[in-house]
Amino acid sequence: MRDIDMMLEPLRGLLYQIGAFLPRLLLALVILLLGWLIAKGIRFALERALRAMNLHVVSEKSGLDRFLREGGGTVDTVRILALLVYWLIILIALMIAFNSLNLEHVTELIGRVLLFVPRVILAILLIAFGAYFARFVGAAVTTYFSDLGMGDARLLGRFSVYAIMVFVVLIALDQLGLGEVVRHTFLIIVGAIALGLALAFGLGGRDRAREAIDRWFRSRQGDDRDDERLPPL
Repeated sequence: MRDIDMMLEPLRGLLYQIGAFLPRLLLALVILLLGWLIAKGIRFALERALRAMNLHVVSEKSGLDRFLREGGGTVDTVRILALLVYWLIILIALMIAFNSLNLEHVTELIGRVLLFVPRVILAILLIAFGAYFARFVGAAVTTYFSDLGMGDARLLGRFSVYAIMVFVVLIALDQLGLGEVVRHTFLIIVGAIALGLALAFGLGGRDRAREAIDRWFRSRQGDDRDDERLPPL
């Protein structure tokens, strides 16, 4: 009898662990189901609210929606934002569910992803409103210089748009935690362009530079000879 009890002891321990785990698993499934339902409801309500606020008009005029369509996408900026909020709530539900199962490592990993999603949402909003503002400023600059009769008014307007967009994209990338990498890359590219222009100017203009130096040297020699011919005071 004692031998039978010793043989059944691991089975009792296993059944005890399963009995303690099943309620937590059921609770995790309920949390996931509620999170999914809440996420769907908030996604639908948020998309309706953003369209009521005419955010889709801003994203369309900024060119962001056209960029998404040209890339083969079938969604616009408003739907992407609503989808990001949807996954944000799903991640929150997953983190709570795995925390109830005492899976700390998985919960920590989901928490890191969870902190990244709001940055993506903020970056998209920055790019959308920044592009809209850049196009507005570009149109204003083009109109102003066109009224002044300048022929390069459209070029100045485009330059204004590109300058503002570079600034906006750098801010958006900084929100994603890529600011240092982008700044270093930008400095490397600018340095490479400056070095290339310097080499091109130096190699292509060395003959002209030699001629200019020879003319300057001959003129200096002529001035020295004229000074020698002058009578002493």
